[in-house]
Amino acid sequence: MKPYIFVLIFVLLVAGGAQGNEQPEAAARDLSGIKTLDLATAQDIALKDNPSMAAAMARVRQARARVRQAAAAWWPSLDLSVSGSHVRLPDSFLLLSSAAASYPQSGGQSYDEYTAGIQAAWVLFDGFYRSFSQIQASFGEKSAMAARRDARRLLISAVARAFLNAQLAQTKVRIARADKDFYDQQLRDAENRYKVGTGAWGDVLNIKVQINSAKTSLMLASREFEAAGYGLAALLGLPDAALPPGIDLAPLDRNLDTGGREENPEPLIAEALTRRPDVRRLELQLQESKAATGAASAPFYPKLQLAGAINGVRLGDAALSGEDFGNTVSLSLAWNLFAGGADRARLFAARQKQRETGFTLADLRNQVAAEIRQDIARLAAAREQVRLQRDSVKLVAENRDLAKNEYEAGEASLVRLNEAQRDLTTTHSRLAQALVAFHLARQNLLAASGRNLARFEKRTGTPANNGPEK
Repeated sequence: MKPYIFVLIFVLLVAGGAQGNEQPEAAARDLSGIKTLDLATAQDIALKDNPSMAAAMARVRQARARVRQAAAAWWPSLDLSVSGSHVRLPDSFLLLSSAAASYPQSGGQSYDEYTAGIQAAWVLFDGFYRSFSQIQASFGEKSAMAARRDARRLLISAVARAFLNAQLAQTKVRIARADKDFYDQQLRDAENRYKVGTGAWGDVLNIKVQINSAKTSLMLASREFEAAGYGLAALLGLPDAALPPGIDLAPLDRNLDTGGREENPEPLIAEALTRRPDVRRLELQLQESKAATGAASAPFYPKLQLAGAINGVRLGDAALSGEDFGNTVSLSLAWNLFAGGADRARLFAARQKQRETGFTLADLRNQVAAEIRQDIARLAAAREQVRLQRDSVKLVAENRDLAKNEYEAGEASLVRLNEAQRDLTTTHSRLAQALVAFHLARQNLLAASGRNLARFEKRTGTPANNGPEK
């Protein structure tokens, strides 16, 4: 019997060690088929490949395992024990006692002893501790699932913020390049006028200075776009936090309809309190803390346990037979009467934890209402800013064209043209910033209300990077 037991233990140890040494492998996503990356695609990639999503799913599985652990307490425990020992009695024992005569197989002072047994124990009552522990673990699992959904909500919002910042940097690159192209053309015209004697050399020098300034702006904007790309790639879970070469971001939509109707905050607040997973998580944690309070009161009740055992012992060899086994059945009741106040302190701490969770939930509800109202106000301000900047771009573009025509006709100085071009470049940048601010405000409002989860949950369900359940 012993060889089979040793083989079984060895197999379990090897299997457990192999499972414990497994490490998650990150498979690199192939983005070669994507030439232009838009916001929705970026968010979808992040939900599937960002390591924090896999970590959140691992936490859910931990909580699920704790539910199974709590349910296991309802079942009896069964233990198998096997032992073999060599005993050598002291000389004094042989001299002072006649017990050696009771070991006919021992050979006198030394003998071998082999034992085998199986023990079972079943807790019949434990002050409802198992019931409350199972309820607590169940709410813990649901809380972990809500926390995972909240991590998805925050990741979607973070990707939107990083993507829009990268879009703004990309737009600034295009504005700076257009500014440089304009001055390149002006330099060619100024040099031609100087060659035929109708232009001044000072105009040529002035335009070259403007070209250098445009090159500086282009270089800074390019570096800013590069840095923004690294941050976006990290959120997407791409290896080395770098976007693959040859991929472009979708251009910023300058003709976006911003709408004119302002959201009513009251329905949005009610929707957010129902939809947002962080609110749901705290509600579940409140239920979990109530169950923990019930579990903390279990030591005030007695514990009733049924136990049984079959044990065998044999001297001299390990060939145990039915004659070597005996059995024991017992029913025990244990009731702790005094533990120095530890049980009361534990119950008091559990009740305070429940109060803390309730106050934290109330505070979060207030924060959600504040976020909704703030984001609605920021969205309205961004909408008005876009409208004003669009009007300004039209006015400044007309003024720049007028200054350009007057300069070419010799009716205005180069200084006026430079000022008009500088105003045009600045206004285009402000329009891009206003558009990005509008997009950000809208994304923040979607995140604050919990609406940004809806599209991805309906389409994809569980992210692909959760990994196999062990």
